[in-house]
Amino acid sequence: MKTKGNILIIAAHPDDEVLGLGGTILKRAMVGHKIFVIFLATGIAARYSNPDKQKAKIKHEIADLKKETEKSAAILKIEKMYFLDFPDNRLDTIAKMDITFKIKEIIDVVKPEIVYTHHCGDYNWDHRIAFDVTLMACRPNVGDNFPKQVYSYEVLSSTERSFQSNFNVFAPNVFENIKDTIELKKQAMQCYKTELRKYPHPRSPEAIEYLARKRGGEVGLEFAEAFQLIREINL
Repeated sequence: MKTKGNILIIAAHPDDEVLGLGGTILKRAMVGHKIFVIFLATGIAARYSNPDKQKAKIKHEIADLKKETEKSAAILKIEKMYFLDFPDNRLDTIAKMDITFKIKEIIDVVKPEIVYTHHCGDYNWDHRIAFDVTLMACRPNVGDNFPKQVYSYEVLSSTERSFQSNFNVFAPNVFENIKDTIELKKQAMQCYKTELRKYPHPRSPEAIEYLARKRGGEVGLEFAEAFQLIREINL
């Protein structure tokens, strides 16, 4: 990342951005990148088998979650967030092209040089759809705004729970040193009181640190976040 261009993260739900690349977000913001995040849904309604009967409760919980997201974003120095409010864990009920157009509208405003999205083989189907629509929205058409680099990230409690076939396995080939930001990444996750869990749940501060140590150890670093490079265009 030699330029200081804008960075866009596409996340299915709040907290995915912290789990996947919270350390990298802060590291890049601290050296001058402006960071933007799109949330496709909130994840709240998916906790109820019949969300139509829980509308008032869900509305209240979403409001609380968005407040937590704002606190977390302040720690990570995120410039702006976009909540698209598509149905939770029901992105498969929306035409992918409709989601793509919403993302493309934001890309045309933000003009990111770099985009991060979910891994294509995640356990969570909203994550897989996020990957698909990101690639469609970021297609390199002449005359369009499109990023020069596209990466996928891993999310604890989703990526590692997928069946590890040749297609689904997350095989990182880019590693980001987050030694200086790992503690603030954990603090940012702790803002998500509705999402945080006690260890040994993967969405816990301990699990976040263990994964960062594991990824770091794979490449001779103390702490790292890992990514798959999907596309890079060198001009």
